[in-house]
Amino acid sequence: MAAQLAVRGERRLVLIEGDRDQTLACVRGIMDRLGPSAGVWVGNAGHNPHVSLEPLAAGQIRQRLGTETPVVVWDGWQGNPPDALAAVAGTLVAGGLWFWLMPPLDQWGRFPDPDHARMGLPEEGHHPFLARLAGIIEASPSVIRCDANGDVIPPPLSQNHENTPFRVTATPDQDRAIDAIVRTGQGRRRRPLVITADRGRGKSAALGMAATRLLQGGRERILVVSPRKDNVATLFRHAAREAGLDHQEQTRFQPQSGATLEWLPIDDLLARRPEAELVMVDEAAAIPAPLLRQILLGWPRVVFSTTVHGYEGSGRGFNLRFRAVLDRETPHWQWLTLRQPVRWATSDPLEPLVNRLFMLDAENPGAEAGEDITIESWRPDEASEATLAQAFGLLVDAHYRTTPSDLRQWMDDPDAVTIVARRQGTIVGVLWATVEGGLEPALADQVLRGERRLKGHLLPQSLANHGGDAKAATLRMMRVVRVAVHDGCRRHGVGQRLLAAATDKAEAAGLDAIGTSFGAAVDLLPFWQSVGFSTVRLGISREASSGEYAVQMLRGLSEAGKAAQQRLSSRFAEQWPVLLPVVWPSLSSELVLAISVNLPSAPPLTGQEIIELEAFAHGHRGFELTLPALKRLAFQVEACHRLPDFTEAALWVRVVLQNASWNAVRNDGLCDGKRNGESRLKPLVAGLLATSRKS
Repeated sequence: MAAQLAVRGERRLVLIEGDRDQTLACVRGIMDRLGPSAGVWVGNAGHNPHVSLEPLAAGQIRQRLGTETPVVVWDGWQGNPPDALAAVAGTLVAGGLWFWLMPPLDQWGRFPDPDHARMGLPEEGHHPFLARLAGIIEASPSVIRCDANGDVIPPPLSQNHENTPFRVTATPDQDRAIDAIVRTGQGRRRRPLVITADRGRGKSAALGMAATRLLQGGRERILVVSPRKDNVATLFRHAAREAGLDHQEQTRFQPQSGATLEWLPIDDLLARRPEAELVMVDEAAAIPAPLLRQILLGWPRVVFSTTVHGYEGSGRGFNLRFRAVLDRETPHWQWLTLRQPVRWATSDPLEPLVNRLFMLDAENPGAEAGEDITIESWRPDEASEATLAQAFGLLVDAHYRTTPSDLRQWMDDPDAVTIVARRQGTIVGVLWATVEGGLEPALADQVLRGERRLKGHLLPQSLANHGGDAKAATLRMMRVVRVAVHDGCRRHGVGQRLLAAATDKAEAAGLDAIGTSFGAAVDLLPFWQSVGFSTVRLGISREASSGEYAVQMLRGLSEAGKAAQQRLSSRFAEQWPVLLPVVWPSLSSELVLAISVNLPSAPPLTGQEIIELEAFAHGHRGFELTLPALKRLAFQVEACHRLPDFTEAALWVRVVLQNASWNAVRNDGLCDGKRNGESRLKPLVAGLLATSRKS
């Protein structure tokens, strides 16, 4: 059958149902008859059913992205992380078979999946996510189902296909992409190209072929970056093939003397900043937007390529967030989308099946804002497929990286709380939260000391371990995981109504607080501040997913919760001036000001400090001598609110709050040196002092 599928350019899921020993014995027999030349075994290496299969742990699947394989055998009895499941299907070539070893479909809803423990989900009980997958597979006519004790009875192949055997060849879409990349590489500066497509459309191959043509046409150095080295294997293979060479090295290619195509880790690229006429970014959706912006501004010509419905996080979130950067920084950027598959036929049933199983293509139709929006509690595990797609589509579009694992976490978490906004029957807003905390005092103390780390309980654990407040972890609190509102309904109070409904639920349940944790961004903080949330912690390292620091905010509901909010907020306010220049010296001035304005005010300025500040503002007192008083002035509540109004606010943040040197701020273009910088700060200080006197 594999040969027939290869001729048709199609792939299939083969579900082998039974207990574990039965399914292993069954797949061994199938592999012996099939005799694959290569493939992947995801499971215990000691139970590998065929010598040709490369054993891989589920956590290593991402290393296979960009590679191709004819057979995948997945031992579901060892665990089924949704991201890896969705990813491995994308590595199958035309004619490929994906064998999935699992219990009978009618048992999936109560199958104690070992991967649940990794995510802090209960292994026992009902699992709506797996039950939903079982229902979709059972209704799919393309799935080959095999009773481990019986015969494999493949479904008949439809006759509705072309007579010409399928072969992998360039599509018109791919040809257009190659031409566009070459034009970008040879063209004017600051006109970046963005290429988007689903997997299997030949994006990486197009990048490789175009790179060779550019190097043969006179370009001397092209750099490639991607989340992982393995992502670019296809790119380099096609670059060598275009040059008629047998290329073996995966990260460096020289088609001729003086011309180089080279892969670099993104950290190396940004640290070394080597010269290059073109930088290619493959799988850009998996790279944080702040790093993409540095690449965009750091090299004259850039091509970004990304998967739209990705396993590592949606490219649609990349589109939404990075499009604004492109519009602002390089308004002449170009966009190209590839739609026709290259590695399999358009009739392939596996891709739409995987998309449906893991909602990789979930979209929300949206609706315009109106007065008839209703707010209601909702359960994703009880929703129809269409309604679930509306809700999950909002999460995909609104957040930088939403994965199939998020869908399972949402559906299977027994403590999940979901509230939706509807207009004319369509979901236009979603709030997803979960209940955490309530740790025993002794356990909370262990978490504070770093002796215990629990699955789940993200916010209370962080407040105990990183915030040093064990008492906070003993409180029961609701953590808002995501809030998403459709573009057409934003700025109409929908998000605030969703949050108000969640707060009411938390109070009705007797919870102590409601909080959240998200990647700190200037445009998000005012929303939470406006509804009574205080900043209680900022992460000390950037998140791998967003490239941003995680900010945690809290609003107390009970007396104990309000006390925790005040205690944690005051503690953070004390630490902020000390840690800012040490831990966050490169944090944007806009974000520094947005965080500062929400903190409790510092004690009033002393008479002596006012004398020193007046001498700096209106006299000749030096900056360094006045710096302690300047820092104290910066955290007066009136000054925090007024600072964004001054044109020199960024200079103030860099030299007063982040201790940047005058050379550094001169290189940033904020002043021409120390004397010029001091003269620019004097009117600002005078204005802040005048504001303080009036208040």
